[in-house]
Amino acid sequence: MNQRIASAVNESQPASTHAAHMASGQTVRLTAAQALVRYLAAQRVACEDGSGRTEPLFGGVFAIFGHGNVAGLGEALYQWRHELPTLRAHNEQAMAHTAIAYAKAQLRRRMMAVTTSIGPGATNLVTAAALAHVNRLPILLLPGDIFVSRAPDPVLQQIEDTHDGGLSANDALKPVSRYFDRIVHPAQLLTALPRALRVLTDAALCGPVTLALPQDVQSAAWDYPASFFTPRLVSFHAPAPVQAEIDAALAQLHRAKRPLIVAGGGVLYSHASEALQSLAAARGIPVAETQAGKGALAWDDPLNVGAIGVTGSPAANALAHDADYILAIGTRLQDFTTGSNSLFQHAHVIGINANSFDAIKHDGLAVQADVRLALIALADELVNWRAEANWTAHALQLAGEWRASVDHLTHAPQDRSCLPYDADVIGAVQRSSSRSPTDDIVVCAAGTLPAELHKLWRAGQPGAYHVEYGYSCMGYEIAGGLGAKLARPDREVIVMLGDGSYLMMNSEIATSVMLGAKLIIVVLDNRGYGCINRLQQACGGAPFNNLFDDCAQGPLGAPRIDFASHARSLGAQAEHVANVAELEAAMQRARASSRTYLISIDTDPTRTTEDGGWWWEVAVPEVSSRANVREARKQYDERLAARSRREKSSGTGESDDGADSSIGSNADNDNPAQ
Repeated sequence: MNQRIASAVNESQPASTHAAHMASGQTVRLTAAQALVRYLAAQRVACEDGSGRTEPLFGGVFAIFGHGNVAGLGEALYQWRHELPTLRAHNEQAMAHTAIAYAKAQLRRRMMAVTTSIGPGATNLVTAAALAHVNRLPILLLPGDIFVSRAPDPVLQQIEDTHDGGLSANDALKPVSRYFDRIVHPAQLLTALPRALRVLTDAALCGPVTLALPQDVQSAAWDYPASFFTPRLVSFHAPAPVQAEIDAALAQLHRAKRPLIVAGGGVLYSHASEALQSLAAARGIPVAETQAGKGALAWDDPLNVGAIGVTGSPAANALAHDADYILAIGTRLQDFTTGSNSLFQHAHVIGINANSFDAIKHDGLAVQADVRLALIALADELVNWRAEANWTAHALQLAGEWRASVDHLTHAPQDRSCLPYDADVIGAVQRSSSRSPTDDIVVCAAGTLPAELHKLWRAGQPGAYHVEYGYSCMGYEIAGGLGAKLARPDREVIVMLGDGSYLMMNSEIATSVMLGAKLIIVVLDNRGYGCINRLQQACGGAPFNNLFDDCAQGPLGAPRIDFASHARSLGAQAEHVANVAELEAAMQRARASSRTYLISIDTDPTRTTEDGGWWWEVAVPEVSSRANVREARKQYDERLAARSRREKSSGTGESDDGADSSIGSNADNDNPAQ
């Protein structure tokens, strides 16, 4: 990565001499835009290395200028460009994805802001804001807005509402923001900015913050208290455990014989991996990982039973099916984790989460607390309790068998007569590392790959697995890889994605080249949306409008896309390979390269890893003229009935063994990744 950019975005910086000079007076006259930028630049966080040094809370601001932000905020960013770097991108949604990925890679300890013009620039942020909201990740959105004065009304790109004159395009961001404010006077920043900062740094509230900035207000001046811009050390807030909730959880755990820990992203964000490993080892509790939590425990830890849920390992899902208690730690228990609420068939749930909304899910007994502090509190009180020895031994056996399966699946010799599939590619990528493959950061988001990576990627440390699957947003991958690289310039960042995601959003390849933030991009080309094509057929549908061969076409037919040539046109190095052996050799060239390097490979859209998986509820039409749909609906109704029986039996305390036996079967799985 370009060292000038790396130092600007990541390294500690001294307080501005200009800022120190301006702070000597009682007030300082600034435009609202200048005040905002100066306030952001003043926020500091302690370095993670324990040196006592500080670094900026905000690693920078991604900006695409247009009318509505170029004159006001653009001038302010230029004035403080050394304290708060401004980075240019090529797509507003993509630059927000990059900022979100930066925060994720920093485990929410540092973050970025983004600014856009009014109109399409602002509405392009909606998808990214939703992604950040779902994944509980911080980002500060600073879209330009229409004139408060309404003098030039309607201004270019303004959306006029016939029943509310106060609405603008930015109101579309309200449902996907954790905090929203429209700054209609410069003085509002005195309250809006501290509120925004609290949301961004609070474990329970964390998510996107939007401060809509009318362009006339951005440029208006006001006398601000100089103390408002004094550099300050930001603390991150998460609730300490309440003893009564810890006691209630202990009372339940002491009854547990077959417990299972489900580790979510909250384990990583609270830096609780060591506490998790210690508790699991001391008490003999197996640990399964969600998509967001993968890497919380090293892949080769004896008690790591792998991925859980719809994209889960056979080991984790078998244990989840038989567990009597689920300790859900830092997870929001979305449907891919719980198999649409069909997986935890006999278990009581104890939810440990900084966010009470997440802690109570699945009718859980809630411990609202910082995950690390809660785990330490539980460990101190559980000295006389362990999981049943047979349960722990069974978990160790299943975990070992699954690690052996992963090794086999990712090292299978390729039959040159057929195309490789995702597991073959994953194995080749990890084998290509001259160091430990766990030093790499893999980035992905949507399609088949998240399922395969969840099962097969060997994450050896927190942050090595960077997959956005809360919103499963196609197009996140390359932009997200850029954010991860800006956050961790010393690590090799490998973006793995399908051709569908690449075609949705690839412009930040050019940004990565411009910033000197080298990525390795591996494109698996199955000529269409292979994942949804399989889901379509699993629901009884005919192959239609997903793979190129099944789409409406003109006389020239579907295009043959040369991804390598396209990436070269954006400034990257690139090549297409014919097989797995060529991929391994190309990966060596990519690792040796100093600039972003793309490798494309043709893959089979029909093959997936059959091991593991679980039912996922996708509604099938009740009425259809097609026999396949009617049969799929029959199976769907049977699974709904089985889940209903499980829910009723759990309410009476009765066991309903076998009632859901078909749900976990791989023979007719609705999981699109199967």
